[in-house]
Amino acid sequence: MPTKVSSTLKILEERAAITQAVRSFFIARSFLEVETPIRIPAPAPETHIEPQKSEGWFLQTSPELCMKRLLASGCNNIFQICKCFRKGERGRLHLPEMTMLEWYRTNADYQQLMHDCENLLRFLIPNQNLVLGNKTINLNGPWLRITIDAAFKQFARMSLETALSTDSFEEILVVDVEPKLGINTPVFLIDYPAEMASLARLNPITPQTAQRFELYIDGIELANGFSELNDPVEQRLRFEKEREVIHSAGRSAGPMPENFLNDLGAMPDSAGIALGLDRLVMLLTNSQCIDQVVTFTPETV
Repeated sequence: MPTKVSSTLKILEERAAITQAVRSFFIARSFLEVETPIRIPAPAPETHIEPQKSEGWFLQTSPELCMKRLLASGCNNIFQICKCFRKGERGRLHLPEMTMLEWYRTNADYQQLMHDCENLLRFLIPNQNLVLGNKTINLNGPWLRITIDAAFKQFARMSLETALSTDSFEEILVVDVEPKLGINTPVFLIDYPAEMASLARLNPITPQTAQRFELYIDGIELANGFSELNDPVEQRLRFEKEREVIHSAGRSAGPMPENFLNDLGAMPDSAGIALGLDRLVMLLTNSQCIDQVVTFTPETV
């Protein structure tokens, strides 16, 4: 008897319909669908993300660097649905091989991306009622925007400043804050501290924060978006700091993504976002575990 696939035929059919609907949403808004290489010579150095090696290169953790190079070469609004790989990620919401939806807008900032998220979810759920377990999240009302600082004050056992100074930010965010977000309506967690800017532009008025947000629904992080930094000097400094942290943790940081840095100065002002397609399917099919919405898990493939 063959091994059962991870999900049911019904969910596979729903997943296919959701993927097609996502694609039609962006095509109808004149986004160009693109494909970039999955196997790359140098990923972005990121402390909390470990790439998988592939014969001296790496499997992409995100299509971000190549998609930004397309913007630098003259592309405008683009989107991609692709596989990404992250070593060691496994759990109810995590897979080491995942499907990512990523899109970029030129001449836009992170505020526009938040509107995109609202419009996309409302397009995918025509009756505006997202059923999760025994409750319903209504998408009609305004989606709350809350700063990281305010969220820590409301939900965390310590202040944001203390969490940053004690290197506890990620732990406190995951344990104390995230489970409280998006319970009754979707929530955008905005204005990350500059230390967590990653590849995001800093706020011009309050440069201690970055124009970065994450979208939460029912305590699940669904998307991560930025107003994109297009200063190659500043980006190189951030990458070097990330590489130092990675080395201090006993890992290899890999080579610096020089081709990306060389092109970054030509990228117009842009905003970009990564949305976990597997998690989106989980939410839209009222599934409790990411295993239920993929064909095979790493344990059964």
